[in-house]
Amino acid sequence: QVQLVESGGGLVQAGGSLRLSCAASGRTLSTHTVAWFRQAPGKERDFIVAISRTGDSTNYADFVKGRFTISRDNAKNTVYLQMNSLKPEDTAVYYCAAGFALSVRTTTSSTYNYWGQGTQVTVSS
Repeated sequence: QVQLVESGGGLVQAGGSLRLSCAASGRTLSTHTVAWFRQAPGKERDFIVAISRTGDSTNYADFVKGRFTISRDNAKNTVYLQMNSLKPEDTAVYYCAAGFALSVRTTTSSTYNYWGQGTQVTVSS
């Protein structure tokens, strides 16, 4: 089992930045592909980005390319999401998810086995 806990969400003005963290406990995260998803009220959960087990491969959704950056520190069992140039439409609950040895091209939420509880990101205009 892998337990995931997100942190770093909050309220920020448009154009601002936040860094989200996804800390794992239980089993090591180094054998898992990790992804970030987000869900706005009344909308489906959307894939944002995934990072491979070693961090050498990533896959970004088009709507965050150039603004968001994913990274991981396997020694700390933690994955990060740096979010820059935030827009009001980025407002959502952000979730990290992990799946054993998945391709970074895996964008379907149901394929990921482990999920955090989510962290709220609110971007004001």
